[in-house]
Amino acid sequence: MSRYNTHRKLLNSSEYYQPLRKSRNKEKGLTHYETPVLYHPSVVDRANIATTTHVWTAADRYYNLAARYYGDPKLWWIIAWYNGRPTEGDISPGDLITIPLSAQEIIQLLGVG
Repeated sequence: MSRYNTHRKLLNSSEYYQPLRKSRNKEKGLTHYETPVLYHPSVVDRANIATTTHVWTAADRYYNLAARYYGDPKLWWIIAWYNGRPTEGDISPGDLITIPLSAQEIIQLLGVG
């Protein structure tokens, strides 16, 4: 399930992107997606979400955790968003992160599903 399924698409054929289109063999243009506007859950909303904790190791990656907990590595962004740490570079080994147990619940809460 993609978080972009309900968002508008734009076929960008701007000359600025010509070298990128050529390298990707996309003569007609590149598909760009509308940026979703996320709802920011309240403290009460977040308190009602079942979570687990995970101690970050040097080998961890968001997509591996998403595959383990949600069965879909494409949902890595849920763990990143929930912890307010957009990339693995923002986490150090030994840090404790929180993983929401229901990806579908988060997607509905954020209004992107």
